[in-house]
Amino acid sequence: MASPATLVHRSSMPSSSPLQRLSTFNTATSPTTVTPATFSTTSPNPLDTFTTDPILSPFLSPSFSSTNFSSAALSSGSPASTAEHLHQAIRLLESQLRSEVLSRHSDLLNQLSSLQHADHSLSSVRSSVSSLQSSLRRIRSELSDPHQAIRSKTLQLSNLHTTTQLLTHTIRVLRISKKLRELVSSALSDEKLDLAKAAQFHSEILTMCDEYQLLGINVVDNELVYVKQVGDRLRNEAMKVLERGMEGLNQAEVGTGLQVFYNLGELKGTVDQLVSKYKSMGVKSVSAALDMKAISGGGGGGGGYGPGGIRGSGTPQIGGGAKARDALWQRMTTCMDQLHDIVVAVWHLQRVLSKKRDPFTHVLLLDEVIQLFATSRAVFGFDLRKEMLFLRYCAVEGDPMLTDRVWEALVKAFTSQMKSSFTASSFVKEIFTSGYPKLFSMIENLFERILHDTDVKGVLPAISTEGKDQMIASIENFQTSFLTLCFGRLSDLVHSVFSVASRGSVPSREQISRIITCIQEEIEAVQVDGRLTLLVLRVIGKILILVSEEAEMQIYVSWWGHIMKLDNAIVFVPKFCEKISAGPESRQIMGPATPAQIKNFALCQHLQEIHTRISSLVTGLPPIAADVLSPSLGKIYGVACDSVTSLFQGMIDRLESCILQIHEQKFGALGMDAAMDSNGSSYMEELQRSILHFRSEFLSRLLPSSNKVTSVGPETICTRLARSMASRVLTFFIRHASLVRPLSESGKLRMARDMAELELAVSQNLFPVEQLGGPYRALRSFRPLIFLETAQLESSPLLQDLPLSVVLHHLYSRGPDDLQSPLQRNKLTPLQYSLWLDSQGEDQIWRGIKATLDDYASKVRARGDKEFSPVYPLMLKLGSSLTEK
Repeated sequence: MASPATLVHRSSMPSSSPLQRLSTFNTATSPTTVTPATFSTTSPNPLDTFTTDPILSPFLSPSFSSTNFSSAALSSGSPASTAEHLHQAIRLLESQLRSEVLSRHSDLLNQLSSLQHADHSLSSVRSSVSSLQSSLRRIRSELSDPHQAIRSKTLQLSNLHTTTQLLTHTIRVLRISKKLRELVSSALSDEKLDLAKAAQFHSEILTMCDEYQLLGINVVDNELVYVKQVGDRLRNEAMKVLERGMEGLNQAEVGTGLQVFYNLGELKGTVDQLVSKYKSMGVKSVSAALDMKAISGGGGGGGGYGPGGIRGSGTPQIGGGAKARDALWQRMTTCMDQLHDIVVAVWHLQRVLSKKRDPFTHVLLLDEVIQLFATSRAVFGFDLRKEMLFLRYCAVEGDPMLTDRVWEALVKAFTSQMKSSFTASSFVKEIFTSGYPKLFSMIENLFERILHDTDVKGVLPAISTEGKDQMIASIENFQTSFLTLCFGRLSDLVHSVFSVASRGSVPSREQISRIITCIQEEIEAVQVDGRLTLLVLRVIGKILILVSEEAEMQIYVSWWGHIMKLDNAIVFVPKFCEKISAGPESRQIMGPATPAQIKNFALCQHLQEIHTRISSLVTGLPPIAADVLSPSLGKIYGVACDSVTSLFQGMIDRLESCILQIHEQKFGALGMDAAMDSNGSSYMEELQRSILHFRSEFLSRLLPSSNKVTSVGPETICTRLARSMASRVLTFFIRHASLVRPLSESGKLRMARDMAELELAVSQNLFPVEQLGGPYRALRSFRPLIFLETAQLESSPLLQDLPLSVVLHHLYSRGPDDLQSPLQRNKLTPLQYSLWLDSQGEDQIWRGIKATLDDYASKVRARGDKEFSPVYPLMLKLGSSLTEK
């Protein structure tokens, strides 16, 4: 007998072979019955051998095929043995089946008695069912007639109810129609007719007829003829009231008209119709404004005849240009007025829609016109301005605002007409190019007027900034042409002033003033708008760079060549050119001013005037104007500086060479003779002569007649250079005066006298020394400093106005000979040491001085001396204060 696991496995397999069907008997044991055979489950089952038998195992396969098995047996070469094996297996199965039947005999008998009991119960059920069927047939026959009667009465009741409803609704329609007749007949004129109430009655009648299917009833059909006639009258009268209210900006009339169409259920279609109408009006206005035939014909039928007639190129006939130009601007003005009225009227309609609510349903009328508006209500509540801003800027689906629809159509038409005029009509192109600021001003004024008239608290303006930019972009071609024309006018003027024919002469002051005046006029012409002003300023920046380049050619280049005949024309062939400002002629300072220097002076003053006047003009403009012109003004300033910088540098070099002669003087002489010597120092006399020469020959031509510098207006280039030169002279003198060694008491008196003479010469001929600041204070402090005792120096307030290096250098003149200065220690000339000082800071100078102090201390210690010179600790202390800072 098979094991339980094997039986369960086999029972789950589909029975498709005899062996399989036989093997399923092993699982037929009742779970509640225990038989003796149950205890023999551990004995081997012969059927289990079938699974391992190569001949019998195919019978257990779900895909067993008797044909395939027979073919395999015949082809095996021993069909007789296979048949005998099968017979033996069949006998084994029969024996096993007999054994199973005997072992389950009691269970089979029990199941047989259960089948007999079930058959008896089934007979009883059949009898009961037959009795029930006969009862149902009897009940059906008894209820058939009452059911038919009830069904018929129900149908009659439904028809009566429907008829009653039709009568009720018909009576209501007739009553409302009667009210409508009374309302219409009671009004003596259209002005006294309550259009909204009549529209409400009209809408209710039509709605009831459609909803309750009253059409086809004679009395209703007859009444509808009158109702439709009244509806047509209401539409006409409401449209008149609505249009009159939009033209006069009357909110009450617009609200009345909108309410009528809302009651009629035609609000959205009517608003769309009005918007389309105003779109068409705006497009026609733009087209009429640029109709060259109408402009040149003066509105008559002249067409192409007589003065002002149109030629093929869109240009008026000879003699009609001025008339056509005035007519064009007049039509543009009229067009802008009409566009203003159209946009404001549509905005007024939109404004009333955003405020008007139905008195019964409290529905906002704008919700009926713009579908997305109602959706945004959940987000913004009843803040209309926020809702409309959302619709204008954020909504990508749904209907746009009414004003946006109209403005988009107007911009599209205006752009198309402007593009066509630019390419097809040379006359319009010329007028709008030269008068672009006027055209731009018209659009700007249109935008400002619309904003002013639609600036109402809580209501979105009619046009956004993006809308204005769209309109301005439509005339961008004329803007480009205008800027090109502006650049051409100014560049032609610059080229005429700095022409090649007059390359050897200097432009006059009147010519320079004309350039500045033209620049000022160009700026004033476009000050109506900051953006346009910015564009023109960029053009002016290019012109200023052109002026600087032309001035460079005048200032820098000097030509040598020869005249020759080429193709029957006399031409100048250049052979050599030189930068005058960098050449010896421009740097000479010992003789009188050369013609090249005088030319450079004049050009410098001209460029300075351009820089000053343009800079003062920019101060009245927005701050960004200075940023735009700053590079070009810097170029003008740089060229002006270059024209005289080499001259001033030459003068500074000459004065420094005079000051360097201070080291050849004997400031260490002793005795009363030296103290009472009233003769000036030779180097100072030469310095004064050079300053007087520079003043008479150069500075008198460059500086104002009065050398008093005031705070009014910007500082001129030459004044700045003169101030810089004066500061350098004082600083250079103080430096080398501090290096003088030895310095006796009589030498101090002589040096003090030299400083007084220097102060007087600089103040009278170069620059007022009182206005030099630090260099002047240093000169005034150094004069009494040299007379102080060494012990008084540390606490003296004079040190505050003097560079520390000057004080330390001066202290060398008070020290012993073995305390060498950096100049002596490094065996440098005064000029070499001065150049080194120019390239170093105070900290580096102190390091050089500290090295000399360390050498001095080493020498003292080497000699065995116990005391240092009084200046040694003072210099260390002063130098250490610099290190601490």
